[in-house]
Amino acid sequence: MPEPHATTSAFAPTPSRPAPLWPDSTRSGDPHERGSSIFNSTNFGAVPLARQPLGPVSAFDVCHVGVVLRALFFVHAVVAIGVSFAVATLAAWLNLLAQGAGIALPAVLLWLVSACLLKRWLARLPAAGQWVAAAALGGLSGGFGWGLLVAVDIRLQETMHPVAPVLAGAALATALFYWLTLRARARLPADTAARLAELQSRIRPHFLFNTLNTAIALARLDPARTEHLLEDLAELFRVALSASDESVSLAEEVALAQRYLAIEQIRFGDRLQLSWDLDEDAGAARVPPLLLQPLVENAVRHGVEPSPDGGVIRIRTRVKRAHAVVSIANTVPRSGSRPGNGMALRNVRERLKLMHDVAAQFETQLERDVFRVQIVVPL
Repeated sequence: MPEPHATTSAFAPTPSRPAPLWPDSTRSGDPHERGSSIFNSTNFGAVPLARQPLGPVSAFDVCHVGVVLRALFFVHAVVAIGVSFAVATLAAWLNLLAQGAGIALPAVLLWLVSACLLKRWLARLPAAGQWVAAAALGGLSGGFGWGLLVAVDIRLQETMHPVAPVLAGAALATALFYWLTLRARARLPADTAARLAELQSRIRPHFLFNTLNTAIALARLDPARTEHLLEDLAELFRVALSASDESVSLAEEVALAQRYLAIEQIRFGDRLQLSWDLDEDAGAARVPPLLLQPLVENAVRHGVEPSPDGGVIRIRTRVKRAHAVVSIANTVPRSGSRPGNGMALRNVRERLKLMHDVAAQFETQLERDVFRVQIVVPL
């Protein structure tokens, strides 16, 4: 596979490339979805595309900012409502709420941290065992919170029996685990449906047709390049048709996008100008599989293919505040392209939300003649 071209400017012209070996046999009418910083100029290099299974999906997968925030809000809301039945004045309610929060906050955090660390082991338990483990862990966490509060003010030991926070912790943990179970059940079909819809929009017949025609024309002129082209095509289909895993590394996704753009580079020649600006440290971020390829395909189909002069696509990655930032930008032809239904962008946004919840960001922006997609995921 040809090495991706790197440049330091945003949309600088690349050196002269061979003219396309096969004319563009189709002008796609498919819809196009419309909508900064300095990146280190490094390459990921050859990245194996082997998947890394993450084990069984678990309702105890609470290692997400969104889950933590919702759990804290739920427990403190229950405490706030509960203590309102035991007091008659606002001052007394605030005082009792502070005591309850002093137990609830460390208890919830302990339960979440323990569930996160033990999620693989807990996922192997039978369903009944998981419920018992969730309740027992909640009871222990409630007792831990009560112990911390008593350590601060020993007089509270006379007004609050330890059985109450233990039972409350078990009950709240059971309710929280019920929500997590429903969330885990809803996650798989939603993720699968989004992936299948994205697959239908990604490997399109016109791409396969043009690639095979390019290989036929190239076979007599340069057999070695033909072999590389077919290897890239085979790898694209292998990944597309392989079993879905929970996540892959960003480096794997970049390598897959490089294979796709290497094929399109042969087909479009000078009309397709590529700029890669990649940070190796960002490659460790976990993302849903098959995330970048539909985005770079949109950039080719709606930024390069409709324009007689071609266009420029720039892919950049970097690390910023413990997050990996991915930017895919492409020039837009002056004549524009047909407005799209946004299916690919909606699928990418939904899959990021399913995996990272509020910790991920997905933005699109159209600035003059440049369409940009930016993705932010935690490292």
